[in-house]
Amino acid sequence: MRTALLQSSGRPGSIVENLKVLDEAAGRAAAAGAGLIVTPEMFLTGYAIGDDIARLAEPADGDSADAVAEIATRHGVAVAYGYPEREAGHGEGSPADGGANVFNSVQLISADGTRLANYRKTHLFGCFERDHFTPGEQTVVQAELNGLRVGLMICYDVEFPENVRAHALAGTDLLLVPTAQMHPFQFVAESVVPVRAFENQMYVAYVNRTGPEGEFEFVGLSSLASPDGIVRARAGRGEELVLADADPVLLAASRETNPYLKDRRPGLYGSLV
Repeated sequence: MRTALLQSSGRPGSIVENLKVLDEAAGRAAAAGAGLIVTPEMFLTGYAIGDDIARLAEPADGDSADAVAEIATRHGVAVAYGYPEREAGHGEGSPADGGANVFNSVQLISADGTRLANYRKTHLFGCFERDHFTPGEQTVVQAELNGLRVGLMICYDVEFPENVRAHALAGTDLLLVPTAQMHPFQFVAESVVPVRAFENQMYVAYVNRTGPEGEFEFVGLSSLASPDGIVRARAGRGEELVLADADPVLLAASRETNPYLKDRRPGLYGSLV
């Protein structure tokens, strides 16, 4: 499945403008034969927008989900997008103010507009995220898409080996990781992500924001890493749409050659938990 990685910080604070950016990119991705386009973490609203996170948060089936579904349907391409999710049935406001829980989420919508899966970030990074979000509790969220089992994760989550291994054991073929990875931690994009793909025998699509935003400097370097440890495509530091293929034939051959999951000895690992 040809996969498009939309490396962009969009227009922080404007859902309307970010939907326009997504619409244009989805058109280009579809024209290039992509079956899926993936955005960065919190793409819908922007990341470093402070209290606007709670103000702009929506339920998973909110108006923006409908707008993304319309984009997916019109261009014939599945979309995975990052956004702040407000707990369904609750009004605006952060938990600290007595409002609803707000989650740092990613939702996958199919090319026919169906909402396939929604994941809430389980490992929050730093004071900024802990001040604005509630952590999710479900580690493995998956959906079937174009013959692949697609898993969802967000940024810091991929830096925990247990998280990615849980996906490997659940049969994930392509792990989507919208991210807001910042300076000086670019070694995660450069080194950790390809290793995660190799040690767990899966494709990993790591899709980052770029440039300065609030107190943060996002480093770009989005990539699609394959199960043989090779980075099939990598973006630079600026706004970019990168395409690469997640090939089930290569995946099957790599798993046969590198039988990590078959050779595990779970009985030895009890002390890890």
